[in-house]
Amino acid sequence: MAFRGRAKGERMRTRKGSEATAVSDVNDTNEGGPAILAENLTKIFGTGKAAKTALDGLHLSVARGTVHGVLGPNGAGKTTAVRILTTLLRPTGGRAEVAGHDVTVDPDRIRYRIGLLGQHAALDEQLSGRQNLELFGRLYHLGGSGAARRADELLDRFDLADTGKKAVSRYSGGMRRRLDLAASLILRPAILFLDEPTTGLDPRGRTEVWNAIRSLTGAGTTVLLTTQYLEEADQLADRISVIDGGRRVAEGTPDELKATVGADRIDVIVRDAARVDAAASAVGAAVGTPHTTTDPDRRLVSAPVTDRMAALTATVRGLADAGIDAEDIAVRRPTLDEVFLHVTDDRRKAAA
Repeated sequence: MAFRGRAKGERMRTRKGSEATAVSDVNDTNEGGPAILAENLTKIFGTGKAAKTALDGLHLSVARGTVHGVLGPNGAGKTTAVRILTTLLRPTGGRAEVAGHDVTVDPDRIRYRIGLLGQHAALDEQLSGRQNLELFGRLYHLGGSGAARRADELLDRFDLADTGKKAVSRYSGGMRRRLDLAASLILRPAILFLDEPTTGLDPRGRTEVWNAIRSLTGAGTTVLLTTQYLEEADQLADRISVIDGGRRVAEGTPDELKATVGADRIDVIVRDAARVDAAASAVGAAVGTPHTTTDPDRRLVSAPVTDRMAALTATVRGLADAGIDAEDIAVRRPTLDEVFLHVTDDRRKAAA
C-alpha cells in the first residue's frame, strides 16, 4: 500500500467542502540525482553473542524512472533493505536517501512520495475491488468523490473494471496482486517498492503483474523490485544488484551480468541416455573445445561457443556423423540463474 505522511511545507487543499487532494510545496532535493541511494548501509539485530547482521555495508543506487532488481538468496537482506528504505526500520549504520530525503531525518517526506507492495496482499476479502480502492482513498483523505474517481482510474488502468464489483475473495491470485498494486498507487507515488510481488502466483498471474509493472515504468515511476524469480528480474529490470550476506556482490544490466559468466553455450538433448558421453565428445570436437559439461539425468550436453551459427551447423553435422540422435539442439546466452549461482558460490568459497 502507499504511505501517507505530511512534513513541514506540505499541506492539504480542500475542494468542494470535504474532498481533499494531496499537494506538496517541497521539491525533491536531488532532482537530477538517484531516486534511491544507500551508502554503507548496515543493520544489526540484537546485541552481544545474539547479534545478527542483516545488512553489512550495502551500497545501492537506483536511477529515476527505471526498474532496479535486487536478487539474493533467502536471508540475504533484501526485505531488511526495503524496510529501511521505506522508513519502517532504522539502520544501525550508514546512510540512505529516497527521493532526496534522508530516511532517518525526513521519514514523513519520504512516505509522502513512495508506495510499497509487500509480499502479502493488504486487501479486505469481503469488500469488492472498488470498495477496497475507495477505502484506501478515504484513508488518504481524498474524500468520497475523489476516492471514487481514483478507484475508477485504477480499475481501468489495471484491467479490473469488469470485476470491480466482485468480492476480492472471488479474485484469482493475479487479480488480487494487480488490485494490491493499484492500491499502492492511490497517491501516484514517484517511487514504488515491490517486495517479491509475484510469490505464489501461477505463470498467468505472474505475467499479468509483469504487464502492470511495465505500464508503471512507462509512465515514469521508479521501481525497486526484490525477487527470487530470476526470469522476473530478467524480464523487468533495467539494472540488477545481487546481494548476499547483506552485501552487494554483483551489479549491472542483465546482459552485463550474463557476460561475466562466460560465452554463449550450445545445449544438446540426446535421445538415448547411454550416448551422453559419446555426444559430449562429438560436440566438443565440432565446436573445438574440451570444456563440455554433461547432465546424464537430463540427457544434456553443453559446451561454450564463440560463433553461434557456425557452432550450431558444426554440431548438427558432428552428431549426424557419429550416429547420435538429438531431441533438441539450442544455442543460448548465459542465464541469470547461472549468474546468481556463480556470484553467490564465489562468495561462499571466498568465505570458507
